[in-house]
Amino acid sequence: MPGARDESGFDSGPRSNGPGYQDRDPRPATARRGARNGARNGTAAVGSRARGTTDTRPRPGGNPRAPRPQHRTFADLLKSNAARRAGIAAGAVLAVAGLAYAADWFLSSGQVPRGTVVAGIDIGGMDTAKADVVLRSRFEARSTQPLDLTIADVREQIVPAAAGLEIDWDGTWAGVGDQPANPFTRLASFFTTREVPMATAVDEAALDRTFTEIRVHDIPTVEGTIRFDGTRPIGVPPVQGRVLDGAGARDTLLAGWVTAQSLDLPVMPAPLTVRPEAVDETLRAVAEPAVSAPIQFTGRDGDAELTPAQTATVLTFVPDGSGGLAPVFDVPALTGLLAPQLAKSEVEPKDATFAVGGGTARVVPAVVGEKVNWPKTLEQLAALAVASGQGRTGQAVYEKVEPKLTTQAAEALRIVEPVGQFTTSGFSGPSGVNIRTVAAKVNGAVVKPGDTFSLNEFTGPRGAAEGYVESGIIDHGRPSTAVGGGISQFATTLYNAAYFAGMEDAGHTEHSYYISRYPAAREATVFDGAIDLQFRNNTENGIYIETLAGGSDITVRLWGTKTVNVESITGDRTKPTEPTTVTLPEGKDCIASAGAPGFTISDTRIIRDAKTGQELSRHTRTVKYDPVPVVKCEKKDEDKEGE
Repeated sequence: MPGARDESGFDSGPRSNGPGYQDRDPRPATARRGARNGARNGTAAVGSRARGTTDTRPRPGGNPRAPRPQHRTFADLLKSNAARRAGIAAGAVLAVAGLAYAADWFLSSGQVPRGTVVAGIDIGGMDTAKADVVLRSRFEARSTQPLDLTIADVREQIVPAAAGLEIDWDGTWAGVGDQPANPFTRLASFFTTREVPMATAVDEAALDRTFTEIRVHDIPTVEGTIRFDGTRPIGVPPVQGRVLDGAGARDTLLAGWVTAQSLDLPVMPAPLTVRPEAVDETLRAVAEPAVSAPIQFTGRDGDAELTPAQTATVLTFVPDGSGGLAPVFDVPALTGLLAPQLAKSEVEPKDATFAVGGGTARVVPAVVGEKVNWPKTLEQLAALAVASGQGRTGQAVYEKVEPKLTTQAAEALRIVEPVGQFTTSGFSGPSGVNIRTVAAKVNGAVVKPGDTFSLNEFTGPRGAAEGYVESGIIDHGRPSTAVGGGISQFATTLYNAAYFAGMEDAGHTEHSYYISRYPAAREATVFDGAIDLQFRNNTENGIYIETLAGGSDITVRLWGTKTVNVESITGDRTKPTEPTTVTLPEGKDCIASAGAPGFTISDTRIIRDAKTGQELSRHTRTVKYDPVPVVKCEKKDEDKEGE
């Protein structure tokens, strides 16, 4: 019927475009039915749109952009319900998980994280304080307990604390850490374990000392070399040693000392610097030719020969740094063997000196020497040693040797006249032997301007080997004897000669008590290596020392260019002191003495210009002499022996 609707909601029956009717779909009815059937079958009819696409047909109300009403299928409703149920389930799971996380966090508060194992001890889930007690009860005493070490085939033992190793408890607990906040980490802790090492506090200096002590067990490599059995060279193959692997041993010790009862410290091969095959190569190429025949050096007056037997004593072999062996010749020993053979061809250098007498001095010219330079000559030896026939002969290398004091230098010293001298006497016997010996040594000494003369330094040791004998000395304030005794008289004579020459006193010591044959406050003593006499040449000219020793007197004269006159003024003796008496057992060590009083006295030296007489300096020296003790030598009272 006109105006009726079907169940689809659309008008049915004939329609027109007349007044009062609005056709919602101008397509033919067959097209519209096709569209409806296509919608039911999930497909689009020709001339229509698939469901879910934008339909540009006229929309209700005449608005072409208004959305066309959509109709949800039963499948859409099922999917929507399933999504809601899944969301609700997921929310429930998350809620339960959150509650479980919160409960676990609350219940594990104050506990060690689950699955934690420290040095083999499972403390996971324990109360932290209890876990600390467990660990300390197990390991706290470990640092004082011996630890066995094995180094290759050697056994050693250390005490960790002495080796600088202690447990670092704070560091250990820092490694354990707190309860993890990550929920996945907490969940995993139910099924896994976490190994935490015991932390170590290290005293590096003590640990270094320990390793130094342990290294005594290192076995160094015995390098390959060549030795001689007479004139037969023998190859010695290398034997490789072993040494402690320092870095590896440290890591092993730090990692295991807390839990282990013994540790194997790693070692490694010691360096080997000579290849085994290099020994055989050098034996054939160098050692055997070196002792196959004599080696000669031709000089200006004859030859010097080195025999094979001598070569074997001066030739050794050392690593060359490239895995081989290098020959080394003992140059001092070679020089000792060869130099005497060419000594006649050499000219010894001689210093310029002075001929003095009759109040004048003249220069005796120096002699320039010419000697074999053995170090340079022996540079040829390595090549000569491996040569054959005439190739085993080399030339000695000569060179000029200048004297220490040349003729020109001696003339520049202007040593022309005496400038100061002094004489003492009254000695005899052993004392005279020593005085004449030291005088001969000092005679001819030259002191250059500005230099200081030291008697002990110039003479060197004054012992029996140098020709000195036992004579009197003063030992701890009383007479005694020693080798070289009596030389103080020469020292006093030399001191006074320098005194009147105007030399600068650079150090001297008076005797402890006064000896009458010496001028008071103007004398000196010496003792080998302990008490010295020194003066400085404070002039612009050189000084030449002349000594003249007689049977009982000694004169020392200084030569130079006279520029000053010297006067000595000796004061009075004051403050006398009386001697004490010393009684000693009769024997070699007791030298009887009548004694003498002590006193104090001064000496003043006045120096004036030799040309003008003007006073240049004045110096006073005060000396206190101890009294000479009365020494009595008595026989031992046998009746009192043993008391």
